[in-house]
Amino acid sequence: MRIGVLALQGDVREHLEALRACGAEAVAVRRPAELAEIDGLIIPGGESTTISKLAVAFDLMAPLRARLAEGMPAFGSCAGMVLLADRILDAPADQQSIGGIDMTVRRNAFGRQVDSFEEHVRVDGMPGPPVPAVFIRAPWVEEVGPGAEALATVVGDPSGGRDAGRVVAVRQGALLATSFHPELTGDHRMHEYFCSMVKETIR
Repeated sequence: MRIGVLALQGDVREHLEALRACGAEAVAVRRPAELAEIDGLIIPGGESTTISKLAVAFDLMAPLRARLAEGMPAFGSCAGMVLLADRILDAPADQQSIGGIDMTVRRNAFGRQVDSFEEHVRVDGMPGPPVPAVFIRAPWVEEVGPGAEALATVVGDPSGGRDAGRVVAVRQGALLATSFHPELTGDHRMHEYFCSMVKETIR
């Protein structure tokens, strides 16, 4: 099982380490030829507009959309969630998304860097205690379309619960997205969950 991490910008190293801890062969992906050789892909947190522009500059946007349309599993965290959304709110007019998940995502919805916070969230279908979740300039899901399924919601945040109940994890078929950064906590259950999704497609 070979899983790539889109290595244009963001938390690439942390995702590679988490995947290796789960027993996967983890590789950085920057070129279409590298994209063609993997069984699944993680789109890391970072800055979604920057990743989008670099994907276009590296001639990766069309191949990314094609691989996802063919059924390759992908997992987007934070900025990666934005890039997997079919609809984006508060985005620059020229920002492109890869798309694939029937959801509407609002960029930087939980606030600026200073508003970052950590919370434990319960993810549907994941045994054990709630998952530690780090939110950094995080998006949230404003609307989950009929083609997608909400897996987790946030309980509270620094605003005193004003944004409680917002959807922060979504799955649609072979595509998974979280508002939070599972690569920063040392808890690899989200990566293990994604690895199990990849295994299902290559059996």
